[in-house]
Amino acid sequence: MEAGIVGLPNVGKSTLFNALTEAGAEASNYPFCTIEPNVGIVNVPDPNLEVLQKHIVTEKVIPATTKIVDIAGLVKGASEGAGLGNKFLTHIRETDAILQVVRCFADDDVTHVDGSVDAIRDVETIETELMLADLQSVENALQKSKKQSRSGDASAQRYMALLEKCLDCLSEGKPIRALNLQDPEDLKLLRSLSPLSAKRVLYIANVNEEDMTAGGNPEMEKLKAHAAERNSEVIPVCAKIEAELSELPPEERQEMLESLGMTEPALHTIIRGVYELLGLQSYYTAGPKEIRAWTIRHGFTAPQAAGVIHGDFERGFIRANIYSIADMLTHGSEHAIKEAGKLRVEGKEYVMKPGDVCHFLFNV
Repeated sequence: MEAGIVGLPNVGKSTLFNALTEAGAEASNYPFCTIEPNVGIVNVPDPNLEVLQKHIVTEKVIPATTKIVDIAGLVKGASEGAGLGNKFLTHIRETDAILQVVRCFADDDVTHVDGSVDAIRDVETIETELMLADLQSVENALQKSKKQSRSGDASAQRYMALLEKCLDCLSEGKPIRALNLQDPEDLKLLRSLSPLSAKRVLYIANVNEEDMTAGGNPEMEKLKAHAAERNSEVIPVCAKIEAELSELPPEERQEMLESLGMTEPALHTIIRGVYELLGLQSYYTAGPKEIRAWTIRHGFTAPQAAGVIHGDFERGFIRANIYSIADMLTHGSEHAIKEAGKLRVEGKEYVMKPGDVCHFLFNV
């Protein structure tokens, strides 16, 4: 599962990517500085691991991770080949969700590809190009599906009906995600097309340092209203500050955060936002060898969660002994949790909850 950082040229994408991953991707003041996508694996900040580590002596702690991809800047006309055109769109198509960086600050020293700062215009430029690219893909797929559906094949007919629904949505100037498709079969059929405008979006408002402390950035406020209408969220960030913080040792980083009135880097909020955007959550295993966060999708059952560790765990699943992070905070040890009757025994139908700590029993 991966999220792609998307935006117009010179909005701070590569600066943000570098801060997130400390990967050293090139970040310069000219369009298309990023040509091939940069890829980084990012640890998910997780206070639950700190709780477990305080109460269980272990050799190592392994956090969950997510993949971030820094994609080249998009310009108006990309769907027709402008800028990096189809190459850019292909890179987005390969991701599972979109982090759209939107410039919300004015700076004469940093060129804007359209000559001025306008958050909504920039967002709509990208959304329009994604929808135009989808329109081409859906129309082409619909022509093929109509031929296949004449055979009476139920699956082909369902796919044709779905494509027609997508075409109507795009023709109205709405992204495919506005359909809010929920049926697993529809989602499976749509996955083969991988439409760009169906991907979930998290907006990153890149602001000045003053806006992080004083607030009141009018471009960011417009962006928040725009996102709220689309059931999305906006995370404010000063990419320049985050880049500086990422290069500091822990002690100096904390001092800088305190001087800015921040409790943690804004990047932590972004990473957790990406994790949620991708529909992911963590559960934990804990013991003397390691404490580890395991990544699963929302709605996974206990056997499916066990299968993330090893396929044999899912195939031979018997039961799971589970307690919560809240139980550990209250009772202080696994022994005390068990003595208090808080260690739960869950079977194959149990749906995993955030903060579950598990011991799986299996037999193969």
